[in-house]
Amino acid sequence: MQIEVVKSKIHRVKVTGADLNYIGSITIDETLMEAANLIEGEKVSIVNVNNGERFDTYVIKGTKNSGDITLNGPAARKVHKGDIIIIMSYALMDFEEAKNFKPWLVFPNETTNSLT
Repeated sequence: MQIEVVKSKIHRVKVTGADLNYIGSITIDETLMEAANLIEGEKVSIVNVNNGERFDTYVIKGTKNSGDITLNGPAARKVHKGDIIIIMSYALMDFEEAKNFKPWLVFPNETTNSLT
């Protein structure tokens, strides 16, 4: 049997932009992507702490060490600049493997979106 478990989580980052006219996705600082083991094009779930919105999109790599967290396309309507969000991805794995799996959990500075 396979189950879906949390693979990666970037906990509480500040939205730095919302671009309605860009093709859909979320742009994430490359440093945060690497720390959370996310790749460009990967499906992610977004939870907006400020308004309770939950939605899925995919990752676009942002400039390294920029702190960039920008929601693009229709997802831009679900956030405001300055909102705090949680970004999660999931993986399918065997039930027994999942018992020992440890996800990549990242807790950036909420003010700067940096890891320091």
